[in-house]
Amino acid sequence: MFSRKSDRGRRSNRSHALGKRLAAVTTGSVVVALALPAVASADQVVTVPGLPPVTLPSQVPALPHLPYVSATTTPSTPTAPQAPSTTEAPKPPAEPAPPVPTKTGWEALADDATHTMTVWHNGKIVRKDIPISMGSNEHPTPNGVYYTKEKYRDMYMDSSTYGVPVDSPEGYRTYVEYAIRMSWDGIFLHAAPWSVAQQGHTDVSHGCINVSTENGKWAYENFPEGTPIVVRGTVGGQYVQGS
Repeated sequence: MFSRKSDRGRRSNRSHALGKRLAAVTTGSVVVALALPAVASADQVVTVPGLPPVTLPSQVPALPHLPYVSATTTPSTPTAPQAPSTTEAPKPPAEPAPPVPTKTGWEALADDATHTMTVWHNGKIVRKDIPISMGSNEHPTPNGVYYTKEKYRDMYMDSSTYGVPVDSPEGYRTYVEYAIRMSWDGIFLHAAPWSVAQQGHTDVSHGCINVSTENGKWAYENFPEGTPIVVRGTVGGQYVQGS
């Protein structure tokens, strides 16, 4: 038969063991609550009989996001910086070179394909696209290199000087200004105000190079004796030097 003292000892031991179990349950509840994501908007209070109340936070701080790194991912190799692209401005087309050597520093090219004349001075173009009209198909200007021989401020051109009577259908006697002789047989570069409408378009002369009065004056004032004038692209055959 057990004594009362022994019964009190057993009840004391049972109460102590029960307290330890409740403490363990409470502690486990707190740990589980902390591990779960927050779902309430207010703090929660957990009460266990015989223990002080425990307040659980309404939200648990989220863990920092860590980037996913695959075991097979190859680290990227840094590329060298690209040099800035340099775009050069397009160069202007080169000017055509003078057609022949010159001793005077001046030279001209009369091109029947364009009905224009280009002038160089010391290797550089100083005038271009001067409208001209050369010899018609009936009286074409021969192709070749002419050299200026004489200059006349004004003069009369007479067809009889190369065998065509003035009173014949093809004859003429015409007053001209700023005449520059190119050949001894009567080919001149001269002002011809009567053919300005045809200059730059068609050939209507008797073999001379017709230009406007303004352009004729400019050539008269600038071309020294011995300046080459090249004629190109006509149907007139080839000029014979000295004729």
